[in-house]
Amino acid sequence: MAGLLILAPAASADALAPNVHSGSGYVPGEVIVRYAPSAGRAVRAAAQRATGTGRPRAFAPRTRVLQIRDGESVGATVAELRRRPGVVSAAPNMLAHASDFIPNDPGQPGSAFGGWQRLQWNFSAESGVNAPAAWGRMNAIGRPGGSGVKVAVLDTGVAYATHGRFRRSPDLRNRFVRGYDFVDRDRYPDDLNGHGTHVASTIAETTGNGFGLTGLAYGARLMPVRVLDRSGTGDSVTISAGIRYAARHGAKVINLSFEFDASVTRGQIPDILDALHYARRKGALVVAASGNFSAHTVAYPARATNVLSVGATTEHLCQADYSNSGSNLDIVGPGGGLDADLPGDPNCHPGAEPAGRDVYQMTYTHRSVRSFGLPSGYVGTSMATPHVSATAALIIASRVIGAHPTPGQITSRLRRTARDLGAPGWDARYGYGLVDAARAVTP
Repeated sequence: MAGLLILAPAASADALAPNVHSGSGYVPGEVIVRYAPSAGRAVRAAAQRATGTGRPRAFAPRTRVLQIRDGESVGATVAELRRRPGVVSAAPNMLAHASDFIPNDPGQPGSAFGGWQRLQWNFSAESGVNAPAAWGRMNAIGRPGGSGVKVAVLDTGVAYATHGRFRRSPDLRNRFVRGYDFVDRDRYPDDLNGHGTHVASTIAETTGNGFGLTGLAYGARLMPVRVLDRSGTGDSVTISAGIRYAARHGAKVINLSFEFDASVTRGQIPDILDALHYARRKGALVVAASGNFSAHTVAYPARATNVLSVGATTEHLCQADYSNSGSNLDIVGPGGGLDADLPGDPNCHPGAEPAGRDVYQMTYTHRSVRSFGLPSGYVGTSMATPHVSATAALIIASRVIGAHPTPGQITSRLRRTARDLGAPGWDARYGYGLVDAARAVTP
């Protein structure tokens, strides 16, 4: 999480803070401009000449990535473009970061032996999402594990296939939907990090096969879409293109386990917001991580309208100490780690021993694309978010609210059936409460 760019509200040519941290914040030397429908080729060319930009690359309707050629700063160029006729919006190509929280201590040691129930506290009825009862309900109605629902995982990629130097995760034997790599711009969204495979496994790791761990919606069809690079960083162009791709190719749920810095504003990511609106129009529910900065503001893209925002809880049913909160928080899921210091909350015991455990799933060990295991160190709103995405898939498959529920109806169902935590009713730390998969799929 180190090295995030802090941005001031965009209001003038000096609105953007200097990009003092290399490799983070926004892509240097690039801006994103969106033109009005009436802006023809001559108007667009004039805007580029006047602002010292060029090499336009289209990635969304009437939207271009422009390279800065005159040596001006990103902030100055954005301000110049916003003043040009025919320009609807101009913004930096912002970078997001994977929402995992990996402390520098070794954490709680995990073990692959002794049964999934001893390791996957996050799926239990006591401190997790009540998976066993949800699985029983889905089996009883003949739709085990959310059978057939398409869930897109926009992340660092997924270990979905064996080819070249890459190996398919031995516990992801699902039917995958063809995805895409928007980082390398090819049809092979392989994971070079492990984060995306961990997230995908929480959603749909193969269950009941006598091997490894379990996935909550193990019957879902995963669509791997790579929008983050091997370090867990992605820019606005790749993310918005990935959202559009997933929605256009029929994803019913889109999981975003990453966040921008909490200081990023709407005006700095218009392309992301436009893509999110597109996904909503296509009938996809977008589920996103609230962020891991202990902030009292939900980070984008989770803060956006029509996105279901997810905070994190620990094994003790307390808000995790890293989890962002605030007025835009909808719900929480198991993220693991340390309890927040919340006087008066009986579930919170900061500093107590033993500390809350991590979230475990099958993914790379030591970030080798050939070696799989159950590594420790995975905690964060990244880990909480796929629990909600998987539960949404179960709701769709269960038809508990109809054969073709809208994103709004699924959101309402998740809120109404959540397990209330903290102050009665909705509150800024837990939203509507901890997602409860069993209640969500039971009439």
